[in-house]
Amino acid sequence: MVKYTEVMIRYGELSTKGKNRKDFIGRLAGNVTRVLNDFPEIEIHPRHDRMHIVLNDAPFEEIDKRLKKVFGIQTYSPAIKVPKTLEDIEKTSLELMQATFKDGMTFKVNTKRSDHQFEYDTNQINNMVGDYLFDRMDNLKAEMKHPDLVLRIEVRQDAVYISNQLLHGIGGMPVGTAGKAVMMLSGGIDSPVASYLAMKRGVEIEMVHFFSPPYTTEKALAKAKELTGILANFCGKINFIAVPFAEIQETIKEKIPEGYLMTVQRRFMLQLADRIREQRGGLAIFNGESVGQVASQTLESMVAINDVTTTPVIRPVATMDKTEIIERAEEIGTFDLSIQPFEDCCTIFAPPRPKTKPKLDKAREYEDRLDAEGLIERAMAGINITPIYPNQTFLDDKAQEDADLL
Repeated sequence: MVKYTEVMIRYGELSTKGKNRKDFIGRLAGNVTRVLNDFPEIEIHPRHDRMHIVLNDAPFEEIDKRLKKVFGIQTYSPAIKVPKTLEDIEKTSLELMQATFKDGMTFKVNTKRSDHQFEYDTNQINNMVGDYLFDRMDNLKAEMKHPDLVLRIEVRQDAVYISNQLLHGIGGMPVGTAGKAVMMLSGGIDSPVASYLAMKRGVEIEMVHFFSPPYTTEKALAKAKELTGILANFCGKINFIAVPFAEIQETIKEKIPEGYLMTVQRRFMLQLADRIREQRGGLAIFNGESVGQVASQTLESMVAINDVTTTPVIRPVATMDKTEIIERAEEIGTFDLSIQPFEDCCTIFAPPRPKTKPKLDKAREYEDRLDAEGLIERAMAGINITPIYPNQTFLDDKAQEDADLL
């Protein structure tokens, strides 16, 4: 087993950020710190060209699982730090190759030297280390263009760093570098995928979830929180804002024509999301709408619903079909939980024949029949905010078993 001393992280897209680069790197360092907060022994050193995570005996295998999900990381490598002597470079290179090289592989040595005062140049190091390995290992085969394994030797001012793995992160921008927004999170498949895509572009999101007891159960609320826990893997923490919605739904069902129930309900949801956004310092509202997927997601419906706000409403999955959304949900780990059949407030009171082309003037007219401000104020007074951390669970095993049987 190779004992790596640290991990070198390369920034990728951050290299294009010019004068803002320092702020982006600082945000990435903060996100990495949160994701690795249960490894107190590690040290994180963000630098201009890359970030170093000193492991101090922390297990790389566990660190690796977390880093794969941090936005803003292009590539990273587990490395061994050694003194700047040829003997140490050769000895460690041999140990690393013996631990990772398999028969039939090809390899090459690739040296970079930022310390130009070091006594050997890159070609000399490549040749000497290559000869040293050939003398001590069988079945080695060099390949300069497309090797299976690249032994990377970096001669820097403080030490030499040796690695032979180039692991890929998920790219994107560090969460928080593109500002803050609220996400309208249901318990379905689409909004978690939209959340993931928002975070990938650097948006810090807070979840807004509408629940309607006694029509929706505690299990439905727990499911939405647990989805948030899966998504928190990509940023370290997400605030979950639960909004009571039963009174509004009951009032709409009692006083609004059936065909416009969904339209007026969505108008209230958007107004509440906008109030919360303003209260929390957000800049936009995100949701999981996909054009034409259901009655409330036709363009005509979007016009009638969006009428209640001038805040940007961003729909990351708007042009994706259901198959594409499902594939992404499976990839990020939310699909199996999303399909658990705990009813949310979007499905209760759903009319059998909702308007697919609602008229804006009609939607306004019907909403004016209600005490909209009073309903919104009472819902706002009842919100509850919960910070949720990676993989935090809220559904007990019995709830999962019940869902599997349905």
